[in-house]
Amino acid sequence: MDLTNRNTTTEGGLEKPTRHIIDWKNPDFLNEEKYEQELRRVADACHGCRRCVSLCNSFPSLFDLIDNSETFEVDGVAYEQFSSVVDHCYLCDLCFMTKCPYVPPHEWEIDFPHLMLRGKAIKDSKKKTLLRDKILSSTDMLGRLFSRPLISSFVNFFNNLKLFRKLLTLFGIHQNAKLPKFVSMTAKKFNLMNHVDNAPHKVAIYTTCYHNYNEPGVIKDFYDILKHNNITVDIISQDNCCGMPKLELGNITKVEQMMKNNLPQFKKYVDQGYLIIAPIPSCVLMYKQELPLLFPDNQDLIDVSKSFRDPFEFLNMLNDEGILNKDFKTKLGTVSYQVACHQRVQNFGMLTKKILELIPGTKVDALERCSGHDGTYGVKSETHDIAIKIVKPITKAFKDANFDSFTSDCSLAAHHIENSLGNIQQPEHPISLIKKAYGI
Repeated sequence: MDLTNRNTTTEGGLEKPTRHIIDWKNPDFLNEEKYEQELRRVADACHGCRRCVSLCNSFPSLFDLIDNSETFEVDGVAYEQFSSVVDHCYLCDLCFMTKCPYVPPHEWEIDFPHLMLRGKAIKDSKKKTLLRDKILSSTDMLGRLFSRPLISSFVNFFNNLKLFRKLLTLFGIHQNAKLPKFVSMTAKKFNLMNHVDNAPHKVAIYTTCYHNYNEPGVIKDFYDILKHNNITVDIISQDNCCGMPKLELGNITKVEQMMKNNLPQFKKYVDQGYLIIAPIPSCVLMYKQELPLLFPDNQDLIDVSKSFRDPFEFLNMLNDEGILNKDFKTKLGTVSYQVACHQRVQNFGMLTKKILELIPGTKVDALERCSGHDGTYGVKSETHDIAIKIVKPITKAFKDANFDSFTSDCSLAAHHIENSLGNIQQPEHPISLIKKAYGI
């Protein structure tokens, strides 16, 4: 854990990044003295590099602390001041995967996001997490409560009232942030199931909190696409949140509990030969990467992890196998497309763009920039304006484009972009665009 004595003879690295196991149950993980040593070591390397300054606000915050200190170096920054750096990190992983030249296997072994996770875990262990953040990250609880009949309409109505939104600022919710709508007819209430004899593949859809309680239409659209391609489909019904919102608060114990609740539900499908597909990149990333790094000895998790797919990763597999139905009826024109961060770091390329451009008369303009939303970061009073600043390059590019539709694999990112564009047009999920093209 203590890397302060490593050699520092190699400048940069060109090898494929590798991730180390997160040893969060080691007592040293929450040892603040050792954490501070590692934090300062990494901060010093970042100070001398600064390649990540254009990503999230963690890096400008870090560099401002250093540049405004008496020494102009890391030693001039008080330990307590680093808390702002930790708070601005939303674990998008882009610094690790796309910018940092010092990630493992480089000898400096810098993993900035997981160092920030350690800082968040220390904060959580000291009971310093705000009540607002605990509530916002309790997506299952909020979904169950606000998706009840009548209550959903009540919540949606008040969330659109300016006076009520001003009152919400007292709770730390920015009055200009776009809040998700809730529906009483959730995705799991659709009772979708499609059995195909001798189907080439079987898919169990993990609806995710958001697409179950907020935009279930995307689940129905994906089900219809799979059915149109003669795939056996079932909807996982007894699951809970993937745990990403709690991970971003450093509450790894809660993440473990949520994982243990999900694994039996997922494993029974995996044992029957199903692939598990979720329409939210963050949820897929949790089971592909983050949870296996946190719980490397859990064999059920390893089996489930190998079966997780992104929707367009699966559709691309069908295309590679020559069995994807390409009888598209409707052209989509020009599509402006934001590539979600948590999809990018899965390292399978721009498969959403690839599949969409199989549709005749369709051109996809892809932009690999972070939206800055992160689920909760974009709605908080103290960070919404920063999130709007982060999304500005996307806003400008989309405004300059003469698009017919705009989209993102992350629905929350898409609505944040919609908000930044002045709510002139609603986004369409890439899955819904595929269904539109099929004409079904």
